[in-house]
Amino acid sequence: MDNTFAFLIAAGIILFFLLNYLRKEKKIAAKAREAAEKGKLFSEGPQSQHPHIDANYCIGCAACTMVCPEGDVLAMLGGKAVIVYGYKCIGHSLCAEVCPVGAITMVMASPSMGANMPYLTPECETSIKNMFIVGELGGLALIKNAINQGRDCIDTIVQRAASRGAPRPSPGIYDVLIVGAGPAGLSASLRAIEKRLQYITIDEGEVGGTVAKYPRQKLVMTSPVEFPMHGKFKKTELSKEDLMAFWKRVGERADFKARLGEKVEDVKKEQDGIFTVSTPKGKYRARNVVLALGKSGSPRKLGVKGEQLPKVMYRLIEADHYVHKKILVVGGGDSAVEAAMGLGHQVGNDVTLSYRKEGFSRIKERNAQRIQEAIRKGKVKAVFNSNPVEIKQDSVVLDVNGKQQEIPNDYVWIFAGGEPPTAFLKKIGVGFGAQDLTATGSTEVQQARQTGQAGQGVAALSR
Repeated sequence: MDNTFAFLIAAGIILFFLLNYLRKEKKIAAKAREAAEKGKLFSEGPQSQHPHIDANYCIGCAACTMVCPEGDVLAMLGGKAVIVYGYKCIGHSLCAEVCPVGAITMVMASPSMGANMPYLTPECETSIKNMFIVGELGGLALIKNAINQGRDCIDTIVQRAASRGAPRPSPGIYDVLIVGAGPAGLSASLRAIEKRLQYITIDEGEVGGTVAKYPRQKLVMTSPVEFPMHGKFKKTELSKEDLMAFWKRVGERADFKARLGEKVEDVKKEQDGIFTVSTPKGKYRARNVVLALGKSGSPRKLGVKGEQLPKVMYRLIEADHYVHKKILVVGGGDSAVEAAMGLGHQVGNDVTLSYRKEGFSRIKERNAQRIQEAIRKGKVKAVFNSNPVEIKQDSVVLDVNGKQQEIPNDYVWIFAGGEPPTAFLKKIGVGFGAQDLTATGSTEVQQARQTGQAGQGVAALSR
């Protein structure tokens, strides 16, 4: 009798925990399905690099869902990891690194999303031999990816030269010409110095590229990276100022030099295989060309009346220079949200954030949390389903749900993205076309499994 009673108690306890576990799993699955449906409303799917999950090998450990710094890009559904907010993914690749069975590889977007991207080989070479594209322009976000590609691209050039015998030095011909002095261009330049190549770096702006234009104290790096002329850079959180200062120190130590304020207008490959690169200040000849142009290009304008007024700007550097002002920020991406929050926390500012959609859908998780807090505290007023229709000297007219609303205004910041340098690339002959590396990624996974190093192999491929 006592044994039966003890058995019933034990069974009851087990049943209680089992039912509780099943309820939690049901809630998680329901939340994942809801997120997936919501994700479909806001996006056609991943925009560039993203995880590809092989459901045949996924064991449902959920490790990948817990390491993503961008929030709920991945979730568990039916005991398997699935992509729910793919458009939030910017290629950290931590999910691939923690997967114990190598079920995740980092791949590019589907052919429909990649159709307007330059065709690149795994070595980042374009359709024109010895011309390379590195960094964000090739479809990869993250500064660490740009640094890795810039470094590896120069290594490819060096290896090719060694395999066919180093060419005799020729006056006026560089081994490599690098266009852009942002993260990818800097990395390539420093690697060229490290490998004793004759190089030249040209940039129409300033050293640092897009990073130099970020708001003050913006967090720009979240993972370690191998940096040329320095070695392993181990910090996991780095602000814009710290990164710029680090680049300056390394550049000065390496005697890095760049021709700044010089825009590349044309690149032609001559019959002898040498490239001629033209700028308003002259022409340069090089055996290899590395394009590290970035993706943002020129700021995209709204085309509304009054946009030419001096009070309209397209980037924010120092938010604390603006106090006691009535400000309108236009846009719903990370740049717009960060600018609105930065301005909203300055003394006496009245900040309105206008976004054409019904809610923020493409911003980082940490920004989503911070902007909601700023709205709750009254630091920022968000006006959804709205568009500026006219910018006046002392006000702005918004179309809000079909009705016009005029608000007092001193400054307007517009963050509507940029015009990528697609036309320039097509002009110089770079081929474009749909790319889908999913199949390739799956092959790499199979090869890694066959060698018995699935987890490490896939993580290495993703980096």
